[in-house]
Amino acid sequence: MKTNHCLSFLIILLFSLGVNAQDQPGIDSTGLPGDNFSLQGALEMFQKAGSPEEFEKMINTENNHVNNLDLNEDGDIDYIKVIDNSEKDAHAFVLQAIISEKESQDIAVIEIEKTGDASAVLQIIGDEDIYGEEVIVEPGEGEEDDSFINDLNGDLAHGPAANYDNNNSNIIINVWLWPSVRFIYTPTYVLWRSPWKWHHYPTWWSPWRPLRWHVYHPFVRPYHRHFAVVHTHRVINAHRVYAPVRVSSVAVRTRHATAVGHYRVTHTRTTISGPRGTRKTTTIKGPKGNKNKSTKVKRR
Repeated sequence: MKTNHCLSFLIILLFSLGVNAQDQPGIDSTGLPGDNFSLQGALEMFQKAGSPEEFEKMINTENNHVNNLDLNEDGDIDYIKVIDNSEKDAHAFVLQAIISEKESQDIAVIEIEKTGDASAVLQIIGDEDIYGEEVIVEPGEGEEDDSFINDLNGDLAHGPAANYDNNNSNIIINVWLWPSVRFIYTPTYVLWRSPWKWHHYPTWWSPWRPLRWHVYHPFVRPYHRHFAVVHTHRVINAHRVYAPVRVSSVAVRTRHATAVGHYRVTHTRTTISGPRGTRKTTTIKGPKGNKNKSTKVKRR
């Protein structure tokens, strides 16, 4: 009888631990809002889309599992609108969440530049209010003919760019063959600026309930296969186009200030700068963000 009681107690204990473990952030979770929007997934949708309008629809489609954000915490997924800011051959596609009637919040920006008659480069940068710091993601491999641009001198066709820390730092992915990229460089392209706003959404869209992190995360992991996180801005002119138009929500910053602040003082930051690629890795710890470890290595 005593043995049965012990066995029952162990079963209940193990079940309780299992339930609690599901409710805890996993090893890949930062605990920040950015956990709920896949930068890699957004790039894959942009690669598949035929136009910016189609891209906006794809990132707001539930079954694509790109967007799981509920920044205003009303229990429903936020709609993400896409806004193109352009100057000459540089485009900055802002992915912006509609938070309320008065506020919006930039989630990320896709920066694109044409570098030749049949070449273009692209990166997506996650906003620091959402990811704790800027997170830069770019295509990590080519799947088409003419899918690589040589960068032996660290220079693109449009001018110098900083090197970055990657296994194939001399190879840049050419995104010219992506349908959406070709589309925005056609003479007839009209700059896409999403017309939707608070309580005025497209008829095909209906918000859904956000998933818990441990449920959502397995859906987005396959998106990581073809894209790499890097540590420098490669698309220089498009980044300059975006900087003056960045939108940040006071409500979002305030709501997540504690989590973002904790992340910024406990993580490891790696930056690459300089024409020859000076690498700096800094581990920041402590309640006031004391820098306990800093190393610099100049690449030759």
